[in-house]
Amino acid sequence: MPSSKQAKKRVITDDRRRLANKAKNSAMKSAIKKVMEAESKETAAAALPNAMKMIDKCAKHNIIHANAAARRKSNLDRHIAGR
Repeated sequence: MPSSKQAKKRVITDDRRRLANKAKNSAMKSAIKKVMEAESKETAAAALPNAMKMIDKCAKHNIIHANAAARRKSNLDRHIAGR
């Protein structure tokens, strides 16, 4: 348990940030899943910009590493190209 006022505030802000990061990460994974599980190449290509946007946002906010973001984006591109 935190003893100082500053430590108590850090616990509250850390919880708030953790939940926000979890929501962004979940939204990114859902967007990726929409592309990967699309029925046709056209629907996958239509969902791709949103997935790329979510990946970039997570990388910008340090939820995922920049190299991990590049890898995920590359995998999505290759998945659509291989259909």
